[in-house]
Amino acid sequence: MSTEPNPVSVVRAGTGRENTDRILRMFARFITVGYVAYLAFLLPSIAAMAPRLDPWWTPTAVVAVFGSGIVIGLMSFLRDTRAIRVAAGVAAATFLLVAMSWPLAWIGPPVPGGEGVWLAGFPGLASIAAVIAWPTTVAFGHLVVGCVTVQLINYGVRADLASTMLVSEIAFAIVFCTLFVGGAAMAMRTGRILDSTTEQTHAAAATAAARHARAVEQDRFAALIHDGVMATLLTASRRAPKAAGLAATTLRELDAIASGVPSDQSFSASATLTYLRAAAAEADHDAVFEVTSADAGGLLVPADVARTVASALAEALRNSRRHAGPDATSTVHVWVTERDIDIRVTDDGVGFDKTSVAPHRLGVTVSILGRMRQLPGGSAFVDSAPGRGTTVRLGWDAA
Repeated sequence: MSTEPNPVSVVRAGTGRENTDRILRMFARFITVGYVAYLAFLLPSIAAMAPRLDPWWTPTAVVAVFGSGIVIGLMSFLRDTRAIRVAAGVAAATFLLVAMSWPLAWIGPPVPGGEGVWLAGFPGLASIAAVIAWPTTVAFGHLVVGCVTVQLINYGVRADLASTMLVSEIAFAIVFCTLFVGGAAMAMRTGRILDSTTEQTHAAAATAAARHARAVEQDRFAALIHDGVMATLLTASRRAPKAAGLAATTLRELDAIASGVPSDQSFSASATLTYLRAAAAEADHDAVFEVTSADAGGLLVPADVARTVASALAEALRNSRRHAGPDATSTVHVWVTERDIDIRVTDDGVGFDKTSVAPHRLGVTVSILGRMRQLPGGSAFVDSAPGRGTTVRLGWDAA
């Protein structure tokens, strides 16, 4: 078996959470930028408030609150998005813990009426972190608790804040922060809906492709049976001695077609290669078809697997013919062993940049990656770069 190439611009069969993960990473970086901006903006207020608190509290609170917020963005560069959610949950919880520890460190004196505690400047940012870490209801609960806590602290440390203003200050903070937290919650929900819709589209495309391949295969078998019937009649008209045996064979094949058995029978390794070769020739008769077989005599490939892989292979060749350029040549190399199949469809055409493909262009995503993702044991990715051609790799593991 061959080794996997080093991709330049790779489109992989995904996990079904691509849009949610993309939005999650975007918000993680947005939150980190917000924490950095608020740190720079609130430094004078932090420095002015520090003498009124125990000496240990301010540096500890600044490192805990802003440090946990910055970690969220750093985690967005990791492949596993669970690290982002964990970091966001830590940041959201840290904000509340630091705010609730304020009374323990307060030593006074009261601040002038026009000033307030620096934590009151960004409770909504911490609640956006809660949105990407926890369920939406919990995140809005975090928002309410955070806004109430910081406004109560403001009320306690300011000398001339009337008690009648406390309720309006809390209400304003909650309403103002809800605009941003609600927007974040709707964005995350949109990503989940889009992922669900994409999964349903991929499943429908895979089902349609399987039905189409089944119909094509049945038509081919029907054509062969038709030829068998004609051959039987012709042999019988000549009163050849083998007419009876040929007639019996043809009748068995007709019964099998009627019962649908051939469409569900497993393919041997040689039959699979023949089927793949036929699909490749139908899609691009100029493509070079190469086979490497290593003791694959015991391989049995389910009919649905053979159809799906052949359909994805044909789609990859059709894409090469349409987009690789008039002078491009395509090569199909198939590796077959007793336990798996590995196919590479390579062209020396113009290639493409994945980031420049419009989101509504779903040919590769649905017809190749989507089909293979619906296949148990299936895998696929597309490797391409401008001026370096394109390689589509399809795989199926019998285990």
